[in-house]
Amino acid sequence: MKVDRYHKFPNYHYPIVTNDCLNASIHFLKTLKTYGVDPSRVVVCGESAGGGIVAQVTQALVGQKDLLQIQAQVLIYPVIQCINFQLPSFQQNQNVPFLTWDFMLMCLCKYAAIDLSWRDAMVKGACVPPDTWMRYREWLSSDNIPQSFKNIFQEPQFPGPFNEAAYLETKHLFNVANAPILAEDEIVAQLPDLFIVSCGQDVLHDDVLLYKKCLEDQGVPVIWYHVEDGFHGYIILFDKKPFSFPCSQKILDAVVSYVKGI
Repeated sequence: MKVDRYHKFPNYHYPIVTNDCLNASIHFLKTLKTYGVDPSRVVVCGESAGGGIVAQVTQALVGQKDLLQIQAQVLIYPVIQCINFQLPSFQQNQNVPFLTWDFMLMCLCKYAAIDLSWRDAMVKGACVPPDTWMRYREWLSSDNIPQSFKNIFQEPQFPGPFNEAAYLETKHLFNVANAPILAEDEIVAQLPDLFIVSCGQDVLHDDVLLYKKCLEDQGVPVIWYHVEDGFHGYIILFDKKPFSFPCSQKILDAVVSYVKGI
């Protein structure tokens, strides 16, 4: 099933997009026989923002006893959090197309209905309450990113001095529906197997590493596929010769191989 007729950004904002995909997924899981789908091989997949939505929807379905359970989730360089924009990969890849640092922040503000005047406060972490940072630091900081993936840039102090006005304008970014990395351990422990893809030249690279470890720590089977020369959005070019890249076909083949093996 492909969900492509949901209310889309930029005309619609949080939480309409996620709710549309969740409702479509629930309907699909209740009508698998209609579509001739083997209930033991239901896999959900998403790329970029779609990957983040898949993570959100999969978490929302945990514990719903009246529904057949998803067997696996495939997340291709997903958006996992929109709180810490000072992670090493954001600094290292901030000007790499197709997803530059500035473009991502602009899209995020429009999607979350946040005025762009709060952009600098978001970048500096001024909207992060100290108690929230202490609670979630493990999953929002670079502490759990392997040293080999950290770059030469000096990480700035994060979060910056707290600005309550900035927090009030951006507090919905701390909702687990916008930050799957903040889900409670008991939810994470019940998630299906994960196949997750990262690219070396992507601002979201570190988000992938953090979500990977988050699930691994709760015993969820994880397969991580890393493409060092890959960049954000490259998979959509796999059949767009002469604009396709070898890395596009590599990731597509890896995903297909994983799904066939379920």
